[in-house]
Amino acid sequence: MAKPTPMMAQYLALKAEAQDCLLFYRMGDFFELFFDDAKVAAACLDIALTARGEHDGEKVAMCGVPAHAAESYLARLIKAGHRVAIADQIEMPEEAKKRAGSKALVGRAIVRVVTAGTLTEEALLDSRAANWCVAIGEAAGGIALAAADISTGLFEVIETDRQSLSAEIARLAPAEIVAAEDSDAAVLATTLRPRGEFDSASGEARLKKLHGVATLDGFGQFSRAGLAAAGGLVAYLDHTARGSLPFLRPPVCSRTDACMAIDAATRESLELTQSVQGARAGSLLGAVDRTVSGAGARLLAQDIAAPLMNRESVEARLDCVQRLHDDPGLRDATRATLRALPDIGRALGRLAAGRGSPRDLGQLRDGLDGAWQLGERLEGIADCPPLLADLAPRLRGHGALIDLLRRALVPDPPVDTDKGGYIAEGFDAALDDLRRTGAGGRRAIAALEAKYRDETGINALKVRHNAVLGYHIEVPSRHGDKLMQPDSGFTHRQTLAGVVRFNSPELHETALKVTQAGVHALAAEAAHLEGLTATALDSREAIAATADALARIDVAAALAERAAEGGWTRPALVDHACFEVSGGRHPVVEAALAKSGERFVANDCILSENSRLWLVTGPNMGGKSTFLRQNALIAVLAQAGSYVPAAQATLGLVDRLFSRVGASDNLARGRSTFMVEMVETAAILAQATPRSFVILDEVGRGTSTYDGLAIAWAVVEAIHEDNRCRCLFATHYHELTRLAERCDALSLHHVRAREWKGDLVLLHEVADGPADRSYGLAVARLAGMAPATVNRAKAVLARLEAGREKTGGLAAGLDDLPLFAAMTEPEAEEGDALRDALEALDVDSLSPREALDKLYALKALANK
Repeated sequence: MAKPTPMMAQYLALKAEAQDCLLFYRMGDFFELFFDDAKVAAACLDIALTARGEHDGEKVAMCGVPAHAAESYLARLIKAGHRVAIADQIEMPEEAKKRAGSKALVGRAIVRVVTAGTLTEEALLDSRAANWCVAIGEAAGGIALAAADISTGLFEVIETDRQSLSAEIARLAPAEIVAAEDSDAAVLATTLRPRGEFDSASGEARLKKLHGVATLDGFGQFSRAGLAAAGGLVAYLDHTARGSLPFLRPPVCSRTDACMAIDAATRESLELTQSVQGARAGSLLGAVDRTVSGAGARLLAQDIAAPLMNRESVEARLDCVQRLHDDPGLRDATRATLRALPDIGRALGRLAAGRGSPRDLGQLRDGLDGAWQLGERLEGIADCPPLLADLAPRLRGHGALIDLLRRALVPDPPVDTDKGGYIAEGFDAALDDLRRTGAGGRRAIAALEAKYRDETGINALKVRHNAVLGYHIEVPSRHGDKLMQPDSGFTHRQTLAGVVRFNSPELHETALKVTQAGVHALAAEAAHLEGLTATALDSREAIAATADALARIDVAAALAERAAEGGWTRPALVDHACFEVSGGRHPVVEAALAKSGERFVANDCILSENSRLWLVTGPNMGGKSTFLRQNALIAVLAQAGSYVPAAQATLGLVDRLFSRVGASDNLARGRSTFMVEMVETAAILAQATPRSFVILDEVGRGTSTYDGLAIAWAVVEAIHEDNRCRCLFATHYHELTRLAERCDALSLHHVRAREWKGDLVLLHEVADGPADRSYGLAVARLAGMAPATVNRAKAVLARLEAGREKTGGLAAGLDDLPLFAAMTEPEAEEGDALRDALEALDVDSLSPREALDKLYALKALANK
């Protein structure tokens, strides 16, 4: 086996360290990938796969991406589910030559591991969505989650239990889940790490070291499982950052019972933060979101995903929304200010992670300055609600930093530092002198160019610059011989097709001054950038608090705007379990109808101790599912601190929200639609409490009629007698209406529909009492089912109903029904022949005599 080249040996060592990550290996202006990494990346990125040299007797597959465009390629790889290790040069070629001679290999090391949960780059993140990395910790028989969004420094430790674990993960919707490789939670993880990183004692030590404290008591009381989760997460973030740990705020300790419990199936069914297609549009969040900043949008998504259980906290949010709702001028001015502000939370995150730029400092300057002005305006308003009064002071207090950044930076700092120019003139006299020297040298070079043209008589002579030769004189080839003369004063440097290049002592001396001044100026600016970044990071906690305050104000103003726009009302929250909504509407459906100019039909829903279980019947497409969902969404919005789409709402806090509306096969886990339905229903019956809110739609429809009716019957009884929760139960089993005779808290309701001249008219109104029938055949006709099939169904239905009346059996009376009679000789509906004849008439083309003949014919047809 041939010995690998020094470069290949270095690559193989780094690849062994990168393990399962794709390795971006820096070579000059490109990041190269080799072997299987190259094949995977080329297929994912749709770039050319080539081969170079040999290793172990085989061609080495390779592909590469330009270093300056690496972010866009990284985004595609991360989105495809890959992890990428960045191996960059850690020394300059000149340093390598000094270290080991002219043939020395430039040192490289993995400087960062890029994963879905550890992104900070603006181009790789959705500005309106949080990017959570979650670790699962287990210790002392308990389980907990640690969640961090390193793009803003948010850090939360969630004390939970095994039953609620999946619901909490669904709430966070993390980009990455980390767990110990031999733990029970490993099946939930996307990334596995050594068990030793999840030791609770080590986790406690890591947190103390990270925040420079001797005790964690000031942050809250953490369980051993919580410490294990937090320690594992910090260890993982340190691993991916290669020792340069990103900004993490002090951990906030929370419990699952602080928020409304919503399991994964309910979130998906209600489409809280994303639709069934996985998009923001079509979800509750998409219908409500009127935020004008990325930070506000992220916070609103968190609020909707985790409605509060503390009534005082909800009321504080509602007070803030109401103040901005009732004062349109204040609301408009606040939103205009917020719209102009940059995302200082994420700018701070990039600076703390060592991936910041002059533009990030400029965003801090502009954002903090705008926050200061907004704080002054809010502190001066009358009748300021407590939450707003508490937020306003957090917007101020950065005067010294704002002044420093205003003096130090140009108005519009660049992202790239290579060319300098981001430190303002007048901030550093020495830097200004260097710039003047460079500018004077460039003017001197221009003067030299003019001088050489006059002396040589070559008007096409130019002084140019490139990275290899530096400043040099260039003339067309036809003039080259003239400057080649020994007494010309020019030194030949390079001959190319069409041009010849020279140097001169005078140009060399002038260029040296320009180059040295430029290098020193860049170094001075880099030093200022480092100092300004360090100064800003000294105030990281206060800046983060300002970013949080801006986001909360944006959410309040956005909810006030949405309420004013849609005529929403403030919900009244009470301590007892009631649910009284007048004129309730579904915000997503209403918005969709408004686009087509249609009006949404509002409905009331009054659930009380004496009527806590509603049995809702009526036709398909009549609006039962919409009615169920809209009331669940009203509960979510109210406890998130929002106005609700209703004329009036009085609500008791909901501790757990359950939705069993619609289902699909889960073939990956071997579950049919009916099995999924039964699993979800069983979970509801096991977990719902008297303070819960449950919506159930068509329970039991996935099996035989008798089995389905029996299951639905038993579920209604269990909800009524055992769980005693507020519940809306939609069904087509009209037999269930008999339960109202012995279930005191069950009331009957239906969605109204009418048949008019053979057509079904859906009124979408909820009325008292049971539906007279399901209108299934009318819905089938409305859906376009063939008339022959509808007629056959009508004949079957008539026999079923006749048999049930005689024997009480649902299937009685079918034995003597000819199976194919309706198919071979379809009976026309009464009046169909006459209608068809009328529709076939071309009235405009009939003469009076033809019209009279047709009238006689139609009368004869009617008499038949």
